[in-house]
Amino acid sequence: MKNAETFWDKAAKKYAKSPIKNMTAYNETLKHTRGSLSEDDKVLEVGCGTGSTALLLAANVKQITATDISSNMIEIAKSKAVDQNVNNVTFIKSTLFDDSLEIGSFDVILAFNFLHLLEDIPLATRRINELLKPEGLFISKTICMGEKFTFWPFIIYVMQKIGLAPYVKFLKTRELEELIAAESFQITKTGSYPPSPPSRFIIATKT
Repeated sequence: MKNAETFWDKAAKKYAKSPIKNMTAYNETLKHTRGSLSEDDKVLEVGCGTGSTALLLAANVKQITATDISSNMIEIAKSKAVDQNVNNVTFIKSTLFDDSLEIGSFDVILAFNFLHLLEDIPLATRRINELLKPEGLFISKTICMGEKFTFWPFIIYVMQKIGLAPYVKFLKTRELEELIAAESFQITKTGSYPPSPPSRFIIATKT
């Protein structure tokens, strides 16, 4: 965890300046996410980065708590919120397992480009289920590099050794969906935005 925190702290400024690579896929993700949100929702976003998505969704919900392990990412996100005059998003440096996150208190939990960076997805998904209210929604999008790029594990391994890449799990879409469903979730909607390499968008309801 400490290594990941250090990596993302170092990457924060460059990450904040980097344009979104596929705006069509990003807008499609936002559209389907907004379609499942309500103005009364209390939302948690995990792995919020520099806060762009939380700020774009703020007008669609009551309140968002947006968390990231990187203090540098959170500071940039807070500055964006002030600049954009968004008052219903709270950015905090936190992990998914922070005791300040109240069990059964969120209507929706968002995890975009997050699950593939975790070593123990079942543990994280179980915790997400625990934090949701009954019938709450878990909305995620996860790159599934295991579908296509057989040469990437070696490249990523080399990059990790020289500090240029974080931990990455090479998932397949079916594997990802099975991991989520196994932790008491019913998957109600899926899509891939973009389709190649597939970034799997999933909406799942707590059961």
